[in-house]
Amino acid sequence: MVRRLAVEPSHALFGGLIGATWVSAGSDSVHFGKIVEKVLVPAAASPVIAGVVAMVATYLVYRFLVRGRPATRGFKVGQIVSASLVSLAHGTNDAQKTMGVITLTLVSAGSLPSGAAPPVWVIISAACALALGTYLGGWRITHTLGKGLTDIEGPQGFAAQTSSALVILVSSRLGFPLSTTHVCSGGIVGSGVGRRDAPVRWRMAGRMVLAWLFTLPAAAIVGAVSGKVASLGTAGTIAVGVVGLGVGVGIYFLSRRNPVTAHSFHVPEPTPAEVEPGRLAA
Repeated sequence: MVRRLAVEPSHALFGGLIGATWVSAGSDSVHFGKIVEKVLVPAAASPVIAGVVAMVATYLVYRFLVRGRPATRGFKVGQIVSASLVSLAHGTNDAQKTMGVITLTLVSAGSLPSGAAPPVWVIISAACALALGTYLGGWRITHTLGKGLTDIEGPQGFAAQTSSALVILVSSRLGFPLSTTHVCSGGIVGSGVGRRDAPVRWRMAGRMVLAWLFTLPAAAIVGAVSGKVASLGTAGTIAVGVVGLGVGVGIYFLSRRNPVTAHSFHVPEPTPAEVEPGRLAA
């Protein structure tokens, strides 16, 4: 059985940037106080906040809106809206990090003046990369979040997505770089707690947290090695690019050996006779 964990791309990005900066410019160039304040503390608090909000929202939805009616009825359209909000939140937060790193590189290389905004082509490139990455490899993460943490019904998913999107959008407004994976994971766990008969798989949640903890230091090591090699000149930069591309392509083809697609999520719709009126009442 292939283990699927919702890893932390934001921490990987921060770790790589920290490692490369440390090697190229020294430890004084890394502002560890800001990293703790702006990255680590929000990363620890955001899934808890999203979980509490989703738990309360799920309880209220089942208490006042469902009350014995089939759980999928009337919430499919709502989930389209809430999923769109999550996508918007993903772009306003996660995409900004990628755009920021590219813009920082352009400023460091002298291609942009200090304090310049990201060029339009950088914005479009980040959006396309997010969309392509989600299309090519997103089903595994979706499978872990959608089926690995708890059993999600329509109202539950609506509450989790809406709560996660609100937390991310507020943090973007305040300038905190959160992780969509962190927040959505917390929201899904909270929705499982808020629904009385939903099993929460705490062991899977614990494994995900361990993976998150190792992501930043591991990415920092890789970033430091890559920065050291790239500092050797053009040949080193090309070598880092080739190795990175090769690793990415290799991981993609390995994932094709045991693919996860939309069909992995197929759950037959319950018939009226299978729906127990008292089961879904909060």
